[in-house]
Amino acid sequence: MSEIPFPYLQNGSDRVALVEGHNSYNYSEVNSRINRFATGLLGDQEDLQEERIAFFMPASLDYVTTMHGVWRAGGIAVPLNVASAVSELDHYLTCASVTRMIANAEYQDLLRELCDSLNIQLLSVEDLLAEEAGRLPEIAAERRAMMLFTSGTTNKPKGVVSTHKTIRAQITTLIDAWAWTEEDVIPLFLPLHHIHGIINILSCGLWAGATVHLFAKFDIPKICAQIVAGTYNVFMAVPTIYVKLIQYFDTIDPAEIQTICDGFKDMRLNISGSAACPVKLFNQWKDLTGQVLLERYGMTEIGMGISNPYDGEKRAGAVGQPLPGVECQLFDEDDTPITEEAIAGEIRIKGDNVFLEYWDNEAATRESFKDGWFCTGDVAVVEDGYYRIMGRSSVDIIKSGGYKLSALEIEGVLLTHDDITEAAVIGVEDDTWGEAVTAFVGIKDGSTLEYDALKDWCDGRMSSYKIPKSIIIVESLPRNAMGKVTKPALKEML
Repeated sequence: MSEIPFPYLQNGSDRVALVEGHNSYNYSEVNSRINRFATGLLGDQEDLQEERIAFFMPASLDYVTTMHGVWRAGGIAVPLNVASAVSELDHYLTCASVTRMIANAEYQDLLRELCDSLNIQLLSVEDLLAEEAGRLPEIAAERRAMMLFTSGTTNKPKGVVSTHKTIRAQITTLIDAWAWTEEDVIPLFLPLHHIHGIINILSCGLWAGATVHLFAKFDIPKICAQIVAGTYNVFMAVPTIYVKLIQYFDTIDPAEIQTICDGFKDMRLNISGSAACPVKLFNQWKDLTGQVLLERYGMTEIGMGISNPYDGEKRAGAVGQPLPGVECQLFDEDDTPITEEAIAGEIRIKGDNVFLEYWDNEAATRESFKDGWFCTGDVAVVEDGYYRIMGRSSVDIIKSGGYKLSALEIEGVLLTHDDITEAAVIGVEDDTWGEAVTAFVGIKDGSTLEYDALKDWCDGRMSSYKIPKSIIIVESLPRNAMGKVTKPALKEML
């Protein structure tokens, strides 16, 4: 039986790879299950030839089986967010020309009508597990491996395609930079349609031969109990998770708080990412646990590009220095490299970690590169060798709770409300969410609109994390001579 060219997870080991609830699975068991699943996926084919196979499930043995099985059979893995609304899934599945969807039994009723309408075969992992593993294809490093969807400045998210070579580069640079070993044990509770959970935690953990504890959602009491027991020595989360932990501490006994904080103190590494970590939160966490959060910078198109050092100063408010194998350069608006410190410019990236293309979107792919550099759209300055993110070059990207949200997409949904005549969405600085989604709306004469009613209306039309945290009714939105809403004026109104 042939193997994929890169050891996405160790083979033939009795070490525990995954823990899900009360069950644990060693590397040999997981590998065997993946090979059986890949064999079932192939059926009578020798190679899936980059067939797009979507899967809709939280962190679980089935998730790992599906992702790795698709890779080993020569397909393109398309992991989807289980919090997505059906209308959003329609776009993802259609865009990727998905032919098969793998989902747990609990989600199949939700997905059946949509899959039927798109002529997509809806299956479970159990449906495809062969009795024994068969011959699997040789997979070249340059083959497409995964498609993740990310919100850009347009109304619709784009499919970001990575090759096996890309994924290898994204994993191996973090294995070295963050000193992963087979002794590491880490909880995984982040959504698994996102680079943070897929690469930084799951893939790095399995590549290193570590143990990953799988949680379908962030369960504070269960995870804290494991922390008190000394189970974990690595912890990765978005700033919102650290905020929620601190808020949780306000609801429990001081002695219990101390045991949890002591558990964190004994870990070798705590990481914060996917959104800017406020300096206030950075200092609060250090005071409580003694842990100095390691903040880093990345995005769907590049994996991780910049990181504070594992050994050395982890600086509050900064994302650190370029990772090994990653070229990073700031450019001004005239596309000239910035060589002096403390001058802001757009971050551009080169390296094997950079994605291949936006799926079926040559124009967007072409526009995102200049002279071989990927243009991130994020603005930063370098101070004493450390990068500090200033914000997006576009005001239409909101970083909330670890997600990058498209304001234009949210506005498009709001404008389908019968009583809303115009809408503009911005991100407002918030201690819990990083940025809170805030909507300014104009409504029809004689109409009224209460926040709770709008929130209920949004439910099912957009993912829960995209629903505005507040609304502000305005007589009219400020616009420039071209009729475009001037969003900086909205922030001034606040």
